[in-house]
Formats: sequence, C-alpha cells, structure tokens
Amino acid sequence: MSDQVLKLEQVRIHSGSVSKDDAMREAAAILQEAGAVTAAYYDAMQLREETVSTYMGNELAIPHGTNETKDTILDSALSFVRYDGGVDWGGQPVTFVVGIAGKGDEHLEILSQIALIFSDDDEVATLKAASSPEEIFQRLSSVNS
Repeated sequence: MSDQVLKLEQVRIHSGSVSKDDAMREAAAILQEAGAVTAAYYDAMQLREETVSTYMGNELAIPHGTNETKDTILDSALSFVRYDGGVDWGGQPVTFVVGIAGKGDEHLEILSQIALIFSDDDEVATLKAASSPEEIFQRLSSVNS
C-alpha cells in the first residue's frame, strides 16, 4: 500500500450543500489530482451507483468504481469531503463523502479502516465538530498506517 492514501490536500470542508453528482464529481477530481485515478473514474463511480448505492449509514457515502473499471485506478488514495449543508444521497442524508480508489484489493483494507472510524458515534461527532481540514486529517491518520 502506498505510504499515504490520505494527504491533507485531499481533505475538504464545505459549508453548503451539493447534489450527489457534484459530490461524486468532487471526490473523483480530488483522487485525480492526487494522481490515483484517470479522468474516467467519475464514470466508474456513476456505474457503481447505478447498481448499488454507496450510502453506508451514519451520514457516510463512499463512492468508488466497479471491479470492471479497475483500469481507471493508478494508485490507492482517499478523498474526504464534509458537506455541512448535507447531500441527498438517494433519499439518505449524507454529511461525509469519502472517495476511494484502491489498487488491486487495497480498497478492501481502506474500506474497513473507514468503516471502523464511522462505526464509532463519538468519532463521527468529532469529525462533524472539527473546524479545519487539518483537524479532520489528524483524526483520520489511522487510514495511513
């Protein structure tokens, strides 16, 4: 696994709300800027979303591509965006949109790390209360270990 799947510049906080499509577009763009995916990754996310929602509960959605679109992934990385205005994710309220790109089977390891963090209500509350990307980045440092 590459040393850091999450870097500070891949963490953002927005005060407003966006559409689900825009949230996915931003997640894909951050991963692309990180050099982890090709420009086709957004379409890969869309494909998965058409078959199964990536809403995970606890205000979390984790858009990612399908197994058939593995060729759009260049490296493992995460994007983490908090939308304080919320995102309507197919009828579910989402605050956190975590884009995931996993090389090979690494996405499973990354997914389990994120699931662990979000299964803890106190952890989620802390992420909601964080006032800066730096603070969120510190809380999520376990995904890089």
